[in-house]
Amino acid sequence: MDQDERLLHASSFGAAAVEYAEHRPDYAQAAVRWALEPGPGPRVLDLGAGTGKLTATLVALGAEVIAVEPDPAMLTELRRMLPAVRALSGSAEAIPLPDASVDAVLAGNAMHWFDMSVAGPEIARVLAPNGILAGLWNLMNDGVEWVAGLARVSGSAAIGPRDTPASWRVETADMHLPKTGAAARFGSPEQAEFPHGQCRTADSLVATIATRAGVLVMPEQEQEATLGRIRAFLASRPETARGEFTLPMLTGVLRVRRL
Repeated sequence: MDQDERLLHASSFGAAAVEYAEHRPDYAQAAVRWALEPGPGPRVLDLGAGTGKLTATLVALGAEVIAVEPDPAMLTELRRMLPAVRALSGSAEAIPLPDASVDAVLAGNAMHWFDMSVAGPEIARVLAPNGILAGLWNLMNDGVEWVAGLARVSGSAAIGPRDTPASWRVETADMHLPKTGAAARFGSPEQAEFPHGQCRTADSLVATIATRAGVLVMPEQEQEATLGRIRAFLASRPETARGEFTLPMLTGVLRVRRL
């Protein structure tokens, strides 16, 4: 994905902010605990916080959370959902916080949008000594046969390599590094996966997939065809055709320490 395409995808969510807030899953608490475990303190920045899916999990775990989000519509939803959280307009490349002001920076399904040649130094700047940077991704567990079938039917624009356990580790292993050859600001990466799940119906799972960037930027006719294929697949499977079911998921975590 080139820079222009990355920016198009990254800026696509605002138009679906309400649907994102309603349908996107939260994050496995065990995954968030693991991400924070080696941090030097409780101050956490949720960077690229969206509508606050990860923010809410951090609040539930007792962290001292600040959320930063660049999209005004997403930020509005975050503030509506979590009015007690300090939520600021800003980006990974321009973080509106003082030096060494947080102990950990977490990014939920967002780090792949960061320009780490700029964001890396910014994140390192706001982190305290020995602070932690962690990216979290919610993955559809394609080790389950019907989920693997769903991924095939959906296509890579809707369920891509970062979205399944089979390939997310390779896709994210160097996500903390600048692509320009500049000096790394963080140490060696650690990765781990944690069981997770989301209660869905066929309709609400289609609505969830419709909030993915690759679907949001599709031409209308292609988007309708893609979602129609997914809807037909779910209607054909006994696991998903009737009523509620649990979507088998994992939360994958990439964790690095500030040098």
